[in-house]
Amino acid sequence: MAKAKKAQTQDNQVVAALNQQVADWTVLYTKIHNYHWYVKGPNFFALHTKFEELYTQAGTYIDELAERILAIGGNPVATLKESLELSVVKEAKKDLTAEDMVADLSKDFDKLIEQLKEGQETAEAAGDEMTADMFLSMITELEKHNWMFKSYLG
Repeated sequence: MAKAKKAQTQDNQVVAALNQQVADWTVLYTKIHNYHWYVKGPNFFALHTKFEELYTQAGTYIDELAERILAIGGNPVATLKESLELSVVKEAKKDLTAEDMVADLSKDFDKLIEQLKEGQETAEAAGDEMTADMFLSMITELEKHNWMFKSYLG
C-alpha cells in the first residue's frame, strides 16, 4: 500500500509539473503574440519573424503538454483564468521598446528553464522518462532562443 501511495504522489507531482508548463506557455503564447503585433523600430522585420516562430512553438508545446497530461491520466489546465493564476509568466506590458520585449522574454525563458529542470527531475524520480525527455527537449530549445536574445541585447 505504501508503494502505491508513493507512486500516486509522484504521478501527481508529474501532472503538476506538466500543468505548470501548460499555464506558463499559455500566458507566454499570448504575450509573444502581443510583442509580435506591437514591435516597432529598426529590428521590426527580424523580431516580428522571430516572435511568430516563438508563438508557433509555444502553441505546439501547449498541445503536447496537455496531451501528455491526458495520456498519464491527469487533467490539464484549460482556461485562461487558471493559467494566469498558476503561471510565473506575467502578461505583456504596454508600450515596450523592442529591446524591452526581448529582455522581458529572456527573463521569462530563464524562469521556464529553471522550472523545466525541476520538472525533469520530478519526472525522472517518478520513472516517467517520456515526460523527462519532453522537458529536456524544451530546455534545449529555450536555452538556444535565450542565447540569441542575450546576444541581441549585447
